[in-house]
Amino acid sequence: MQLDPDACYDALRARDRRFDGVFFVGVTTTGIYCRPVCPARTPGRGRCEFFRRAAEAERVGFRACLRCRPELAPGRAAIDSLSRLAAAALARIDAGDLNDGSVDALARRLGVSGRHLRRALEAELGATPVELAQTRRLALAKQLLQDTALPLAEVAYAAGFASVRRFNALVQQRFGRPPSALRREGAEVAVGDAIELRLDYRPPLDWPALLGFLRGREVAGVEHVDDHGYTRIVALGGCVGWLRVDADPARPALRVRLAPELAPQLMPLVARLRGLFDLDAHPDAIAEHLRRDPVLRDSVAARPGLRVPGAFDGFELAVRAVLGQQVSVRAATTLCARLVARFGRPVPKTLPGLSAAFPPPDVLARAALADVRAIGLPERRAQALVTLAAAVADGRVDLSLGADPERTVAALEALPGIGPWTAQYVAMRSLRWPDGFPGGDLVVRRALEVTTTRAAEARAAAWRPWRAYGVLHLWSSASSGG
Repeated sequence: MQLDPDACYDALRARDRRFDGVFFVGVTTTGIYCRPVCPARTPGRGRCEFFRRAAEAERVGFRACLRCRPELAPGRAAIDSLSRLAAAALARIDAGDLNDGSVDALARRLGVSGRHLRRALEAELGATPVELAQTRRLALAKQLLQDTALPLAEVAYAAGFASVRRFNALVQQRFGRPPSALRREGAEVAVGDAIELRLDYRPPLDWPALLGFLRGREVAGVEHVDDHGYTRIVALGGCVGWLRVDADPARPALRVRLAPELAPQLMPLVARLRGLFDLDAHPDAIAEHLRRDPVLRDSVAARPGLRVPGAFDGFELAVRAVLGQQVSVRAATTLCARLVARFGRPVPKTLPGLSAAFPPPDVLARAALADVRAIGLPERRAQALVTLAAAVADGRVDLSLGADPERTVAALEALPGIGPWTAQYVAMRSLRWPDGFPGGDLVVRRALEVTTTRAAEARAAAWRPWRAYGVLHLWSSASSGG
């Protein structure tokens, strides 16, 4: 995608939040690059260079602004002007895939050669895979330096650096000062206490609607949703701990507090939270597109900032979807709680209402069918659950961030006991596919006044590539009676 410099400058002058994270501006006289919402005095047009991504600005020598903090800018949704390969690679890099692995290993997981992946990312994103990973690590390190009191060595490892020496050198090179000089006085978090992070988004965001959706489907023991925020147990990369997410009352951002034990997994954790709360969406662009349909017009006007709730863990959501087949939402949550009580990992000394980590795929894949049935499942659904777990455990079904949605949908539908509705629902939420569409959903078909999945798909074709958001509007209208 080519940027229009004049349009970018107009957005910069207006400090238009719709473009926050869509582009960055480098100021040639200072060598600094900023977000378009930077509160600093707007530079003259002739001193501005515009970049699609922070890595592009850094590649030509610009340093991140310490005032507007580009590391906090919301990302770009996967649908936005990127090929499927580039979007998948970027999602995995953002989740830390290159912290411990190589570019060639990442390319193999994506089904291409390392050379092809490097060429594709340079062409579409203006940076190599290593440069993108380095920018992401430095961004997270800068956020930790400015927002926490973690020791420098812990900041380095939490941000994905393999060595403190490399961390020190890159910070000095990129910011023109050592890490200690980036530390903000009066850091908000004491060592040994919870770590606090800020996740920015483009407003509006309907936080109550997000919480309401998640509350009705919460997995007891693993997560808890109240009127103000979201809490859960996290088991990730050998680390286990708790986290809490609340809205920031002062800015368009969420505040995350998490146990220090989770510090080594901050990069994938942040990526998962951004997906769970759909923080990289462009709500104004989506609303502008969907309000053209008379069926959606009133809901779009009444619910600005409605997001598609994602999933913190793709396998967890897929299990929840299978348990929800042919039963009510409440019944599915009861079954899921029983599953966690029987197969989950107990976690002592955590927050009230939380008690266990969700069972990973390998645990359920090894479970005896009789034990799975014992939670109250018919034999065919219990078998579908065990088969799904085995397929995820051995890699036949990819539910990770950046997975190809069409390939995953096909792999899910090939499993016994999983049909198109379940596969599309998983794609919408687990894979963050904005065009996912469970056309067989009864609420969707009634709202569209059709009787078949094919007719629903034809009727909703005009919503593409945002069909998942159209579905959420229909579900929201049905649940509220509106």
